Amino acid sequence: MGRTDADVAVIVPAHNAQSTIERAVSSALHEPQALEVIVVVDGATDATAEAARGADDGTSRLMVIELPKSGGPAATRNLALAASKAPWVCPLDADDYFLPGRLARMRAETGYCDFVADDLLRVVEGHLDAAPHPMIGERLRLPCCLSFEDFVRANISRPHLPRAELGFLKPLIRRSFLQAHGLAYDQNLRLGEDFVLYARALALGAKFKILPPCGYVAVERAASISGSHGAAELRALVQASREMESLTLTPDERAALREHRAHVSAKLALRDFLDAKRAAGLIGAAAVLARAPAAAPYVVATVASDVLRRRGSRPPAQRAAAA
Repeated sequence: MGRTDADVAVIVPAHNAQSTIERAVSSALHEPQALEVIVVVDGATDATAEAARGADDGTSRLMVIELPKSGGPAATRNLALAASKAPWVCPLDADDYFLPGRLARMRAETGYCDFVADDLLRVVEGHLDAAPHPMIGERLRLPCCLSFEDFVRANISRPHLPRAELGFLKPLIRRSFLQAHGLAYDQNLRLGEDFVLYARALALGAKFKILPPCGYVAVERAASISGSHGAAELRALVQASREMESLTLTPDERAALREHRAHVSAKLALRDFLDAKRAAGLIGAAAVLARAPAAAPYVVATVASDVLRRRGSRPPAQRAAAA
């Protein structure tokens, strides 16, 4: 059985994660503060469930729930939340893992906080022995406490900089705060579900602290949904942002939310532009820009930058022939 001071539920959504889930589950079970580790297998078509059970350490802390159809990461996390009992909850992605002692270091810092996150340590799949790179690094002076406005603006990606949106963080979350405010992951989302949950919590008064790295290793993989989202995922995130307008916000907070929504809307316009160009050529793509004039500068600049990058990557002879 787990230690008497164990009070964290680690929740792990997993879809076709057979190659990484055992590593994730093992790292969570090695944490003495983990009272329970709940894996929800989200309509997998591979051996994800079997691989997860293969990490069981015999302490009766592992629960594996299998869903016949995929409901997405938000739905699976909500199911794990409902199945868990621990007073603190900690999400873990199926392709990531904890370094030893992470939960103890973070739990020691919870105090009055409702959310406590640490800077992510990024590595590339296949190069796990390389030195990891902190996601936030020197962009924020850590530790720090977040406001709604700062958090929302920190989720606007910046051109020519590595992605460092704070919505990627995987905090310890006080269950009683979620229950008191009726909060859960938005099941309409397959992108940005963490961002929306954290933003809503901050708007409702959550105390959210970020620490220097404590040992969450985020493994970058080309197939992740955050790196390959489509129009449907972006459109749902724009709608969720509109719904947050109903929260009690200051004028500055509302301005930050609208700035973030404009940023996501520009990405949506780019996705619609590329999809229309593929289906109907330049005339169809131009019609997309006519419907979203505010996003046109972003779309044109991004497309032009991509064209120049691809031309620059060609051998000199090919560049001369294309000129």
